[in-house]
Amino acid sequence: MTLRRLNKIKACLEKRQPDLTVVTDNVHKPHNISAIMRTCDAVGVHEFHVAMRDDESFRARSGIAMGSDKWLDLHLYESVIEPASKLQKRGFNIVAVHKSERSQDFRALNYCEPTAVLFGAELFGVSDAAAEVADSHVSIPMLGMVESYNVSVAAAIVLLEAQRQRSQAGMYDSRRLSESAYRRTLFKWYRPVEAAFCDKNSIDYPLIDEQGDLLAPEEFAAIREKCSQNES
Repeated sequence: MTLRRLNKIKACLEKRQPDLTVVTDNVHKPHNISAIMRTCDAVGVHEFHVAMRDDESFRARSGIAMGSDKWLDLHLYESVIEPASKLQKRGFNIVAVHKSERSQDFRALNYCEPTAVLFGAELFGVSDAAAEVADSHVSIPMLGMVESYNVSVAAAIVLLEAQRQRSQAGMYDSRRLSESAYRRTLFKWYRPVEAAFCDKNSIDYPLIDEQGDLLAPEEFAAIREKCSQNES
């Protein structure tokens, strides 16, 4: 890759929001989940949590996601309770886009706080279990005859409001990823082949310099050779 590409990756990581994330609750249609992922990347979401009863059915349609699945830290679960619980323990407010008696206008929420926006399945919406575990419910006012937006459209509407609030608060003005998350993601995005090798063999990512070159190429080459010998 070129230095220009490296600088573009660095600029993107400078805007990533580690405390703004999305959870999907049994959203199965590939074109919907891919469109949501594309919006997540566009507004600086770093993590993406997919709760699906059958993880094997998760597929991102690259023609719609436009490669954004490569730029998100993906986490897969069989039940929505697991990501919700983990995120709440990390201090996130779970916000279900769900019309209920306790719903408020989505624009009334403070998205500058650690927020995980939860979207439900295409036909049935947020499940009862997800609605119960959510800290807040929000809805998008509608003036027409239809009762709800497509889930990917709803995600774009809510996430753009989150981006607006965070931009006004200056939350995109300086790097917010931790140093370790920044370095790890930088390596994974800029050197995907080496990153895939490290992931496969449970090896820590090597350090790179400001130009994206390995700081100890001979040492890494020796590790690769050793792993290759062990496989043969």
